[in-house]
Amino acid sequence: MAVVRMPEKTIFERIISREIPAKIVFEDDHCLAFHDAHPQAPVHVLLIPRKPIPSLEDVVSDDAEVLGHLLSVVPQLTKMLSLTGGYRVVINCGQNGGQTVDHLHLHVLGGRPLSWPPG
Repeated sequence: MAVVRMPEKTIFERIISREIPAKIVFEDDHCLAFHDAHPQAPVHVLLIPRKPIPSLEDVVSDDAEVLGHLLSVVPQLTKMLSLTGGYRVVINCGQNGGQTVDHLHLHVLGGRPLSWPPG
């Protein structure tokens, strides 16, 4: 009899299910936002969909509603976080793009002037 292995949950799925604590700043039926454990700016929040989409590369047309929702949440977050002087939203995709967790996520960064190019 073959053993069927369940795919391991990502750290973000474990945060969504409250298996791992996080400093959550926003949540609704479609997404969750929390402070990054390794911030790259004074304010660095990750915004993730509850639906486990591995990366931007894996988005399909059925994901349009959740992606639109994520973007519509960003202004709410930035107001809550007092990012009145501007901010940056980043989506890393793939290893060369700097993605380290296989769960689509938006980085919302601010609280200081952000230089360009980013990396």
